[in-house]
Amino acid sequence: MALMPEAELDITAGLVRSLLEEQLPGLSRLPLELVANGWDNVMYRLGKRWAVRLPRREAAAQLILHEQKYLPGYARRSPVPLPCPIHSGRPSADYPWPWSVTPWLEGLSAVPASQQSRNAAAEDLAAFLAAIHVPAPPDAPVNPVRGVPLEWRSDAVMDRLGDSSRYPQSVRLRTIWSEACRAPLWDRPALWLHGDLHPANVLLRPDGRLAAVVDFGDLGAGDPAVDLAVAWLMFDGGARHRFTAAFGPAADAATWARARGWAVVLATAMVSFSDDNPGMAGIGHFGVEQLLSER
Repeated sequence: MALMPEAELDITAGLVRSLLEEQLPGLSRLPLELVANGWDNVMYRLGKRWAVRLPRREAAAQLILHEQKYLPGYARRSPVPLPCPIHSGRPSADYPWPWSVTPWLEGLSAVPASQQSRNAAAEDLAAFLAAIHVPAPPDAPVNPVRGVPLEWRSDAVMDRLGDSSRYPQSVRLRTIWSEACRAPLWDRPALWLHGDLHPANVLLRPDGRLAAVVDFGDLGAGDPAVDLAVAWLMFDGGARHRFTAAFGPAADAATWARARGWAVVLATAMVSFSDDNPGMAGIGHFGVEQLLSER
């Protein structure tokens, strides 16, 4: 069972206020509201227009630096708004890591949305990925667990599937995983990736169209199949067909085979959050159901 790491620092509204007073005094008197305390970061809403994003543990600090350095390039290409930092915060005497102020992006989380609403975003999400999946420079960061060869994740996947009580369909999932691992490797230039694309990082408009994409902490360069796994984590069969068709020849059969493998990686990891994050576990269970529905 995967449990969310303990915070290494208690990030209170008072701490956030002091950082703003020191580095961004023009916004320091706006109301602060805690809106998320996640795996890597804490987020406060700042007034009506802004958000403050702060690492809650040292391992996440480098991810904030990646967002600050590279997310402006993503935002220039993206057809929808992204949380591009407007202020890159510095460590202080009371807070040891970088932090960011970003726009507050309006939209409804795709996690509790109806399946009909999620499905309506299929073509929009495909267009977003087509826009950001461009060749990355040689010095682009590489995330060691996203966009890498599937075999690098095999030990973790097989360890999870060894728990037949949590994964009663483990035999069928092992077959899907083995087929994906036999697909040809990505042999073209590494592309820029979101790295953690699933319904919790997708915001929808009331009509189901894509409003924004958030949380780029896992961005880096590699195999785009990791982002295409969202086809199983977010959409049912009909919408998944529309999503895959939208890429045309830009994504070949081998890429979709690897994407299915990445869906196994991500869905089984999320299922393991059952006791710690029911919303994330629900995404995982849905992904497993969609993978098995195709067999």
